Amino acid sequence: MFISTKIRQLYFITQAMDNNFISTNFTPFNKLMSTVYLDNAATTAIRNEVIDSMTQVMKENFGNPSSSHSYGRSTKSIVELSRKNIATFFNAQPQEIIFTSGGTEADNLVLRSAVRDLGINHIITARIEHHAVLHTVQALSKEYGVKLSYVKLKDGGLIDMDDLERLLKQNGKTLVSLMHVNNEVGNMIDLHEVANLCHENDALFHSDCVQSVGHFNIDVQKTPIDFFAASAHKFHGPKGVGFSFVRKESGLRPLIIGGEQERGLRAGTESVHNIVGLEKSLELAYQNLDRDRAHIEGLKYRFIKALTEEIPGISYNGLSSDPDKSTYTLVNVCLPVTADKAEMLLFQLDLKGIACSKGSACQSGSDQGSHVLAEILDPADLNKPSIRFSFGIFNTSEEIQYAVDVLKELVVS
Repeated sequence: MFISTKIRQLYFITQAMDNNFISTNFTPFNKLMSTVYLDNAATTAIRNEVIDSMTQVMKENFGNPSSSHSYGRSTKSIVELSRKNIATFFNAQPQEIIFTSGGTEADNLVLRSAVRDLGINHIITARIEHHAVLHTVQALSKEYGVKLSYVKLKDGGLIDMDDLERLLKQNGKTLVSLMHVNNEVGNMIDLHEVANLCHENDALFHSDCVQSVGHFNIDVQKTPIDFFAASAHKFHGPKGVGFSFVRKESGLRPLIIGGEQERGLRAGTESVHNIVGLEKSLELAYQNLDRDRAHIEGLKYRFIKALTEEIPGISYNGLSSDPDKSTYTLVNVCLPVTADKAEMLLFQLDLKGIACSKGSACQSGSDQGSHVLAEILDPADLNKPSIRFSFGIFNTSEEIQYAVDVLKELVVS
């Protein structure tokens, strides 16, 4: 179990942060102490400022951006200004930002076109990737005969960089797809290190950055990444919109065929209000990044410290309790309970008003369990209940304490 000096330090930050933290003018529905949302990795509440921006556009700028008259031109200018502003956050060029319906489409655009149009015949990925990548590359292997290689994992699910380098030495035109932040256990890769290794071996590098955009800085001039995916609803923006970063002159071709929108890479009338919401939520995320990170990070390690003290035998999956190797936004907890308690635990937490997740929200309703945990846990721990708690800007120390108290009541009693 990893409990560092940094965790202890961050525990004491939260009280000061709670006293000074201003959470904008957002008031969640039915905001009671007994209703606590700790599933921010699944989706986040939209900031009021974002809603206001979107509402204004829906009321005043309804023209089709492809129309040549004044209504269309004014709306087109809004889309292009949003594109330009989004690009600045990543030190990218505006034409390298391609709007999509979200992270899954953004991943598919890159992966499918890379195989179909760029001649990629070897894809290197990991078995703990999000299904948006994992299922897509498996489909490409069946459809096009692409060779799939899965990089080895070290303890806790850490990517084995030596094995990645070995795989990159194999013959074939290669694309590497490794996510920046794992959505279930929070493990992080070093984007810069992986990107440089790929380029040293003449391979393309794509990363699903859905859990990191809006929470971490990415500079595409300093880090030679070729493609990455983002989704607005992970950083307090609207659902149904995201983007692919596609480095210029990549040779990618469209996944969705039709008109010439998005520089010919994504046909279909642009969802202008969603694009504006994406831009505004990203602006606010990076404008307040240091303050918000300090607040959320403090909550996470207050939670870990309290659980460790209150629940004997508790452990943390992957690297989610390591401040240096995981995101500050989530922790994946393995609880020491019997099988009969485990079966109803998530349901009981919901009855107590605590929203959390046993894995990716995209797997909700599935009886298959977590493919990520199946790769990194031993059989004994895999049979115990594991729950992902993910934190956001609107959470408070009081909510964290309530969640700890409820877990102690359900697990220890």
